[in-house]
This record gives sequence, structure tokens and C-alpha cells, in this order.
Amino acid sequence: MAPSPRTVLDKLWEAHIVADLGDGINLVHIDRVFLHERSGAVALQSLKAAGLSLRRPQLAFATIDHIVDTDPGRGDRTRFAGGEEFIRAMRTGAADFGITFFDINDPRQGITHVVAAEQGIAQPGATMVCGDSHTCTLGGLGALAWGIGSTGIEQALATQTVEERRPKAMRIRCDGHLAEGVFAKDLVLSLIGRYGASGGAGFAIEFAGSAITALPVEARMTLCNMAIEFAAFTGIVAPDDSTYQYLAGRPYAPKAVLWDQAVAHWRALASDDGAVFERELACDVTGLVPQVTWGTSPQHVVGIDGVVPDPRQTPDASQARGMEAALRYMDLQPGTRMNSIPVEAAFIGSCTNARLSDLREAASVLRGRKVASGVKALCVPGSTAVKKAAESEGLDRVFKEAGFEWRESGCSLCFFVGGDSFGGARRVMSTTNRNFEGRQGPGVRSHLASPATVAASATLGRIGSASELEK
Repeated sequence: MAPSPRTVLDKLWEAHIVADLGDGINLVHIDRVFLHERSGAVALQSLKAAGLSLRRPQLAFATIDHIVDTDPGRGDRTRFAGGEEFIRAMRTGAADFGITFFDINDPRQGITHVVAAEQGIAQPGATMVCGDSHTCTLGGLGALAWGIGSTGIEQALATQTVEERRPKAMRIRCDGHLAEGVFAKDLVLSLIGRYGASGGAGFAIEFAGSAITALPVEARMTLCNMAIEFAAFTGIVAPDDSTYQYLAGRPYAPKAVLWDQAVAHWRALASDDGAVFERELACDVTGLVPQVTWGTSPQHVVGIDGVVPDPRQTPDASQARGMEAALRYMDLQPGTRMNSIPVEAAFIGSCTNARLSDLREAASVLRGRKVASGVKALCVPGSTAVKKAAESEGLDRVFKEAGFEWRESGCSLCFFVGGDSFGGARRVMSTTNRNFEGRQGPGVRSHLASPATVAASATLGRIGSASELEK
């Protein structure tokens, strides 16, 4: 009898099951563990205190990203209270356990999910975990990647396994062609807006369709990065020739005959025809416009040419109350045109949109233009390698001449704990993934958008798209 058609999730999950623990829980083998200083240092200290060793130290990697200062010449300096202790503990722990460590001055340093991809540590079919919810970013390479808590990190390091409930499979098929000035960030924001911030709860989402296949690999990572904002377990795009081209020659990618064997294996990592998904959604991206959030959840999103919605027109009472609270925090009125709202700051960075392609998109908007008077603007590359590559192309000069600060790599203003600040600025355009109350600082009102839209808004001094700028 021919085997039943399987989804890519079926293939990856089943290949990594060590044991069935019952009640839908599996013991899953982990191929790579990534650590950062905020949670990784604590996990290593706990293992040392318990007298435990790492099962496979060569499969663990660590970097400094969450609470490090991004100012030039930073060293161990951090604005986060006690941050230097976290950094030193990560450094000591990595040395004690023999973990590959990308320290502050290492040219491989950067945000975990950026580094794991650009170094070739993340690969199609691999299971990857990290103490960070946006580990799902690496699904853009065809990896099965998800975030875990502190206890899970310790288990993964000590046993090379974690206990997980198997997620259900969802496929979101996106067809059509994205218009000029519309990007993966706009696509995923529109999906969250349409189906809600809990629309993917309990699912691993496979993004498929002609619009997804047409996306460059780094754009696919942006898409998968925000699967967690959809409440999904993870997001994944089946690997294809674009994936292999992206990985070829990277430091930790297979070499020579092993490369050929790996690609042959990766080509089988796609959902079979007839595979059954517990839920399927479809969309046509043709006609999609740049998206921007108006509220305090990624689902609070409209087209940039739209208006702030009216909670009174929402039939769900609970949802209406949430919208009203968001409007109060954001200091906005229903019916306000999005492209009339003034902004005080702009941030280009984070694991969502700080790769080289993102900086190129923003720079193409900023070239020959200036940030509007009174707008504070920062660009924080996703890794030291991205920063150096951007500088070799002269992108740093474009940002600086436009009025952006050009920083060292780190998580920075993705979240306030990073220590960076917009100063007195309260309304901010941001390429990050979360616009929760206080996420970027007490009272800061964050509007999420693509790098191009953030750059355009910085020059306009209000929310606006690149199409509004003079050609």
C-alpha cells in the first residue's frame, strides 16, 4: 500500500520523534540550540549548579544581542540594569561548556535569528530552538524552529531533546503578485489583520503559493518571524532552489559531497500532493497596499490609505472594548486617515526587518532625502555581518546623510528592556514585530510597517508610503 500523503510538518516532526510520551506529547530530538545572553546565561548557570553537562556542545551556539548597547565602541556597556552581568555570565558559560560563542566584537555577532541563518546554522529540515519566541523566523529556510522557555533550554542542552505537544498543520496559500512597494511584512500584517492575532493558535503554518515562492529567502524569514504574532507554534516555507542558493557556501552549510547529499534530502521536504491540513486559508495578494498598524496588537492593522476603524462598527463586544483601549493608548480617533498621523521617531531594526535586503529597501527610499525636522531616526543592523556588508555598499552613508543614526548590531528598540530609547518621542514608526503598550518604552505608541514605509514616513514626518514621495 502506498504511504499516505504527508505535509512538510509531518515529515519534519516524525523524523525527530524520540518517544511518544502520550496525551499528544512527544520527546523531540533537537538539531541545534541557540542561546542569547538574557536567558541562555541563566540556563548555563543552572546546568552548572546541577552538575550537568551538555549532550552535544557542538550543536549549541550563543550570541550577545538582547541587552547589549548599540552605540559605537560599546564594549560590555549596557543601559539595562545588571546587563553587564548577563553578558559576562554568557561569556563564562560558553567557555565552560565549549559552546561556539559570537561575542560582542566577533564579526559573526548579531541577533540570534539573523545570525543562525546567515552562518548556515539553520538548515532545511533541522529542528532548532532558542529562548526567544521569534525563533520561528528560521522557518523561512525550511527549518522546524520554535521558541522555548528556560526549563526547555536546559533540557535541550542537557539531553538534545525537548517535550512538545505536536501542533496541527495549517496551510496558507498566497497567490498573485505583490505590487511595487509592497513587501512580506505587509503580507503577514494583512493576514494577521484578517484572521486575528489568535488565528494560528495550535498550528504550525506552512506558507505556500506562487506569491510565497516568488519571495526571496530573507523575505520568507520576515513572514515566518511573525507567525508567532498569529499565535502559531511556528511558520515554515518549504525549501526550494532559492533556499539552496541562499545557503550555498555559508560557514556551517554542508560542503562538497555532503552538500549534494543534503540538497537531495532537502528536495523531499515539501508537502505531498493530497496531504491533509487541519485548516487551509487562501488569499490573493494582488492589489495589496502597504500596511500599518493603528493600535496595540499586530491585528490592529489597515492599509496605509485607510482610516482608523470605529469600535462601534465591530459586532464583537470584547473585541470592541479592546479596540477602545487601544485607541486611548494610541491617542487616536476613529475615522482619522492613517496617512495624516504625524510621527516623532522611526526605527529600522530587529529580527523581523534588519537584514541586508531590508536595509537596501529603506535606503532606496532615503537616498537623496532627509528625515523630517524633529523626527529621531535610528537604524540598527541585524548582525555585524549585515552592518559590514551595508557599509561596503555605502548604505550607511545613505542612512546617515538622511539623518538616521547608524548603530552596532543588537535587538535595540525592538523592546524597551534593550535599554535604547527614543528620548521624548512618543509616536514611532517601527519595523519590529510587536506594538504592545510600552513595548518600545513607557507611553511609546508604535506603528508597525515595512522598512520602506518606515523610511518614507521618517522623511514625510507622518505615516506615509514611498509612493507619496516625489520621484
